[in-house]
Amino acid sequence: MSPMKKALEVAQEALTRGEVPVGAILVKGSEILALAGNRVEGDEDPTAHAEILVIRQGAIALQETRLVDCDLYVTLEPCAMCAQAIAHARIRRLYFGAYDPKGGGVEHGAKVFDRETCHHKPEVYGGLEEEKSAQMLKDFFQKRR
Repeated sequence: MSPMKKALEVAQEALTRGEVPVGAILVKGSEILALAGNRVEGDEDPTAHAEILVIRQGAIALQETRLVDCDLYVTLEPCAMCAQAIAHARIRRLYFGAYDPKGGGVEHGAKVFDRETCHHKPEVYGGLEEEKSAQMLKDFFQKRR
């Protein structure tokens, strides 16, 4: 199973817990180091985004603060907070599913990696499994209205 398909499964698990359905997978080579879905509501922690959680788990697993040979797969374009964490962790490549015109921080909004002050810019590939990722989010927010 591809990392992005696994991230979609993790997003679905987050959905069943009442979380915004975002899933993230951190890999090094072919090894999955960490996977997580959003836990903002469950942990009562506004920083418990899937990306932050897998970066923390990956750093612990590797006993490194810099994850230079690691790739991150996430179902939604990271927000500015997560993009900064990705830069600080020195993630090699970022793959994401749905674009986020309202809250994204990579291709939209702050465009963190395009700033002169950004310490590290990963290779970025957006739109992987975009339709499935976007539909899961649309369905979630429609049900909440």
